Amino acid sequence: MDRRRLVAGGAAGAATAALAAPNLASAQPKLRWRCPGSYPKSVDTQWACHELFCRRVSELTDGAFQLLPFGPGEIVPGLQVMDSVGQGSVECGFTPSLFYYGKDPALAFGTAVPFGLSSRQTWSWLHQAGGRDIMRDVYRDQGVHAIPANNTGAQMGGWFRREVRTVDEMKGLKMRIAGLAGLVMGKLGVVAQQLAPGDIYPALERGVIDAAEYIGPYDDEKLGFNRIAKFYYYPGWWEYAPSADIMVNTRAWDGLPAQYKQAMETAGAETWHWSMARFDELAPPAMRRLLATGTQLKPYSRDILNAAYKASQELYAELGDQNPRFRKVWEHWNKHRVEQTQWFRVSEDSMANFAAVATAQR
Repeated sequence: MDRRRLVAGGAAGAATAALAAPNLASAQPKLRWRCPGSYPKSVDTQWACHELFCRRVSELTDGAFQLLPFGPGEIVPGLQVMDSVGQGSVECGFTPSLFYYGKDPALAFGTAVPFGLSSRQTWSWLHQAGGRDIMRDVYRDQGVHAIPANNTGAQMGGWFRREVRTVDEMKGLKMRIAGLAGLVMGKLGVVAQQLAPGDIYPALERGVIDAAEYIGPYDDEKLGFNRIAKFYYYPGWWEYAPSADIMVNTRAWDGLPAQYKQAMETAGAETWHWSMARFDELAPPAMRRLLATGTQLKPYSRDILNAAYKASQELYAELGDQNPRFRKVWEHWNKHRVEQTQWFRVSEDSMANFAAVATAQR
């Protein structure tokens, strides 16, 4: 056989195959969508996740599908992202569903509810136990398709101007707190307020609120809460592992090519885990810096935690009586929570507790 003919034939075949399989960018429509978010650019764990998602979608589609990230207030107020997406004012947005629980309390499960799931348990509920399936109609009624795209893991329990050791000392406090946790705090006598992230610092500085919860050491340090409030509480029992979504207008989602949908889902899974890794890496040194500047780290007392847990269960029962959909989602979610708690108590928690004690004794 003539070797030169074989090589030439192979090259010609490769060229023909390349012509027969055009790249994605030329095979699909070029789209350019706006993607506003609820988190300010100064909070660069959340904003960086927002930017990364948009960039990854573009990369996965060879630049054919571009999302333009905007901060809160640039084209949409921070607490109106889901509304704007659902109405079709913008094509998509980055926001946690718990901001909108007043429209449907079941939306809170898309982010986090008090005494809920860890990050691993949340992921397994969403993607293995049917959580996304049971939440799909909840989102659809708001005009959006939701893609989980961010999680921080366990957050902190908030900044307080004064120490709180008992439930009685919580009464009358004005606190910025989001989601169903505000209703639970209300049962403890706290005056809960939901503020957009960018509005928290000025409200705390002016004394409009006495306390505020947000995310964790790195992000809270960025926003300067330690300059106003000295007491930093843990754990954030209302946000054990809060998830934020890329929300897409349902009509826009339904009209997307399959490859673009896949690109968005793939980017969401990547950024969901990326954000947890970034949060975990940045939190320890940020905590050390806060403590070095006079922040006092305080655990919530058992008295407060027990009262908050009891109030949470009462709230779930009340909302379930008022709202059949909430009851349906809660029963599905809670079954998973109970099973996971029992399993983690044997596996993960026992190892984590031993390692914590052993490390402290070194």
